[in-house]
Amino acid sequence: MGYQCEIIDPARTVMIVVDMQNDFVAEGAKLRSAQAAAMVPRLAQTLKACRDQGIRVIYTAHVHRRDGSDMGLYDDLYSPIADRSSLVDGTEGVDIFNDLAPAPGEHVIKKHRYSAFFATDLDLILREWGITTVIISGTTTENCCHATARDAMFHNYKVVFLSDATGTFDYPDVGQGALSAEDVHRATLTILAFSTAHVMTAAEMLGRVKVTSPKAA
Repeated sequence: MGYQCEIIDPARTVMIVVDMQNDFVAEGAKLRSAQAAAMVPRLAQTLKACRDQGIRVIYTAHVHRRDGSDMGLYDDLYSPIADRSSLVDGTEGVDIFNDLAPAPGEHVIKKHRYSAFFATDLDLILREWGITTVIISGTTTENCCHATARDAMFHNYKVVFLSDATGTFDYPDVGQGALSAEDVHRATLTILAFSTAHVMTAAEMLGRVKVTSPKAA
């Protein structure tokens, strides 16, 4: 079982970098994912390789207006969002972490829910570009990356999910027992591999990129 992506066509593929923002990655951030922070060097190398191969890169940033007009239920779920100390649009915290900064001309899609497709123009852009395959990287594995991967599949995109360029955080016991980041990450990868995406490492993904031979003079 599980979807298989044997060849990646750079002209029809986009790398989505999900929410690698200061508020999720920087040291001391209230919503920091240590797993996501640890994989920054690998992701940075992967993004360079993608650009070199002609794969487009697009970023997402989870933000909310300070007045709460786009908040939904997030202020009930996360105290740093409720008290406006994290993910406030226009603050440094929502900027992409500097080591992963977008290259000139690359877009950052602002989103207000887990999925990068919900109430954004991401699908419009991808269809304009003729994209058929999306690669998912970023944080968190089980929330924004998972939701974006699922919505991509719902929109008929083939999905590649990077096992070593996604990450999450430790879960406290909220009535069902605590879970380590490693357990949450592994469980999510297993679920996605069965039902949604081809899960692979960044190196495996780059090894599947179709190399176009230069045209004869």
